Formats: sequence, structure tokens, C-alpha cells
Amino acid sequence: MPYRKIDTWRSVDWFTIALYVIMIIMGWISICGASYEFDNTGLFSLDGRAGSQLMWAGMAVGLIFVILMLESDFYDIFAYVFYIGMILLLIATIFLAPDIKGSRSWLVLGPIRLQPAEFAKFATALAVAKLMSSYGFTLSNVRNFALTLGLILLPMLLIMMQKETGSALVYLAFFLVLYREGMSGYILLTGVCAVVFFVTSMKFSDVLWGITPLGQFLVFLMVLLITPFLVQVLRRDGLVVKVILITVGTAFLIGYLVNFFVPVNFLWIAWGLMAALVIYLVYLSLRGWVRQYAMIALFAVGSVGFLYSVDYVFDEIMEPHQQIRIKVSLGLEDDPSGAGYNVNQSKIAIGSGGFSGKGFLNGTQTKLKYVPEQDTDFIFCTVGEEQGFVGAALVVILFGVFILRLITLAERQHGTFQRIYGYSVASIFFFHVAINIGMVTGLTPVIGIPLPFFSYGGSSLWGFTILLFIFLRMDAARNERL
Repeated sequence: MPYRKIDTWRSVDWFTIALYVIMIIMGWISICGASYEFDNTGLFSLDGRAGSQLMWAGMAVGLIFVILMLESDFYDIFAYVFYIGMILLLIATIFLAPDIKGSRSWLVLGPIRLQPAEFAKFATALAVAKLMSSYGFTLSNVRNFALTLGLILLPMLLIMMQKETGSALVYLAFFLVLYREGMSGYILLTGVCAVVFFVTSMKFSDVLWGITPLGQFLVFLMVLLITPFLVQVLRRDGLVVKVILITVGTAFLIGYLVNFFVPVNFLWIAWGLMAALVIYLVYLSLRGWVRQYAMIALFAVGSVGFLYSVDYVFDEIMEPHQQIRIKVSLGLEDDPSGAGYNVNQSKIAIGSGGFSGKGFLNGTQTKLKYVPEQDTDFIFCTVGEEQGFVGAALVVILFGVFILRLITLAERQHGTFQRIYGYSVASIFFFHVAINIGMVTGLTPVIGIPLPFFSYGGSSLWGFTILLFIFLRMDAARNERL
């Protein structure tokens, strides 16, 4: 037994740990810059944000020690126990957590506040890995796929009930894992198309091209062009592809020529083409009992249905603050003193840093508290202001190397459980980094998720630390002697 423990410390991936330590240090420096006030507490005082984060980081070292000292099989054996425990905790949070800034996601235990949603990520990753590594499991089996979706969507739903939409959306990262493990690319493409269709229809919802509603027409046009692409990929039927493209091109060309004499609503042409396309695909499916044609027809019908549900979802389901954030992100509204305030001030802070930055504790936007949540969700703007383009680029590069390293470690695992968990870890980190930096720079709507190891918060730091080091313990076990 002593040999196994010594071997664990020798086998653990110290390169990844070095990246972790570097990012923790850089994150602490950024929190210092974002929260330090010259006439108040020092950097190491527990009464300040920087001192508190340092305390959380120190306690994380103890967590790391415990995680690495446990047998790697422990996480496999108790995967479902962790998951059930976290589900119960998420349910309890809905009823027991106080209302803080409109959400009920924090459990208050005396002077300590914990956010269970941050810890549910590793528990869900373990449960998904456990299920998908079971004997005979394949995602092509409808029951297996439904069970996997259930494991992912249950905590997502409970977190949304806590009014933490941003934290809930992180669970979409698991679809990257499912794709790696054999989920049809058709499903992933459908998800990507849904996002593109939503953005397009919203962006051009009030724009007319002549008498044609541009937003709806563009979505129809994309569906009409994606459909022959799917036929080529799934069936490699060149004749069907040519029939579709020639028919679509001819119909729009005739409409374009007629438009010189009589105003033409191209949306009606698109509707006619869509109906003819679906009928044609159903005919091909029934004629040769080819399932792929039916799936493509279903994609076309589903896309149209999704298009006409966008307005209802946006107006009736989304909260007002979510609506305004999306409108501001898409440039549909300019609200510099309201929903767009955070992003505008964040851009100003990042831009004012220039190439090399203003230096540690010298950020004027930061010191004057222009950016709300500048030491949590918007911590990246502090990096941009104080360290400039060089510092911001270094952070992006560090995360890029870190995520690529996790993928490399995942690929070298001998067991399915370890590989799937590793990809879950990499996907969660990728989602957090991409969305957080995207919202700080105005590329994505503000949904309020932390930047790993940089944003202030003990729950966030501990959650990411547990998520990472469970995987590093699994990886270290590859070289242990039995």
C-alpha cells in the first residue's frame, strides 16, 4: 500500500498541476487589482476579497491532498452516490437558500456561503461517465441515450429553478462529450443550427427586404441549403442533391425576375419550396425504406417549427432581463446605462489597458468601480486593464494549453470511465472560458458564469479544483502497480 501512494505522487501529471498553480496565482493577482482599496485592508487581510481568496486557495490544497490520496476506484464505485447526494442538495437549495440578487442558489452556513451548483458539475460528470462505461452501453440505443440525457438535464433543471440560468447552461458542455463518444453528429448539427436560426431570426426580425420578412426568409434559405448538404453527407446521392439545388435556384431566379415588375414576397416561395422538399424526401424514404431521408425531412420540419416558436419563447418564457441582454448583444437595442452597462464598461477597461497594461493596482476603471462584478464574472476586464493585451493573451493561451492538455490526458486513458470523465472536465472548462471571455468582450450575452481559477469565490475555486484533481487522480492510476 505505501508503494501505491508514493507511485501516485510520482505519476500525477505535474505539468497540469503547474498550469493550475500559475492560473491560481494570476487569478489572485487579478482579484487583488479588482478589489483592493488603498485606504482599507491589506492584500492578505481576511476581511478583504484577496485575503479570502487566498484562504480558499490554501484550503483547496487540503482538498487536493485528500483527492489524490484516495484510491482511484473510489470515484468509480461512489459515482452515483455523489450524484444522488448533489441532486438532493440542489433540491434543498431551492427551498432553503435565501434570495440573493434574485436567485436562490447559495446555502448560508454561518459566515460561509456555498453554491451547490458549482459542485454538481463533478458529480454529474462522474455519473455520466459511470453510466456510459457500463457493459454494452451504446448511445445508439434510445434507452441509453435517454438515460444519459436525464442525468444531464436533471441538475440543469434544478439549477434553473434556483434562477441560475448561466450555471445551468454549463451542462450543455456534456453534449461535446456525447459527440466524442458516438452521438450522431446530426444531433450536434441540430443544436448548432438552432442557435444560428435563433440569432438570425432575432437579428433581422423587424427588417424587410422589399415586402419579404428578411429574418424568416434567411432561416428558410439556410434550411433549403443545409438539406442537400445532409443528403450528400448521409446518403451521397448526387442526383437528389442536384434536383434540390436546381429546383431551389430556379424558383428563386424566377421570383427575382418577376420582382422587377411585381413585388414578390420571397418567403412565400420559400414556403412552397419547403413543402415540396419535405414531400420529396418523404417519398424517397418510403420508396426505398431509407431512414436517413425521413430524418432529413424531420430536420426541415423541425427547423420551421423552431423558427415560429422563437417569438413565443423570447416573449413568454424568457425573463425580461434575459430579453434585454440578448437584444443588447445582438445590437437590437443600445442600453449603455442599463443591461449594456457592464459590457460597455468592461470593453472600456480592456481597451484602456492598451498593449502592455497600466500595471498592477493602477487600473482606473477598476479602482473607480465602474465595472460591476469586476472581481467575479467580469474579472477578465481587470486582466485586460492592468496587464493589457499581453496579459489577456497570456491568459487565453494558458487556458488553451490547459484544455488541450486535458484532452491529451483523456485520450491516453485505458478505461472508458476515465476517458469520459476526462472529456467532461475538458468540456466544462472550455465552456466556462469561452462564454466568460465572450460575454466580457461583448461576443456573447451576459449569463453570469465565472472564469475558472480567476473569478473570486470559494465555491467556484473548490468546484473546479475537485473537478480537475479527481481526473488527475484517475490519470495517475494508469501507472500504479496492482
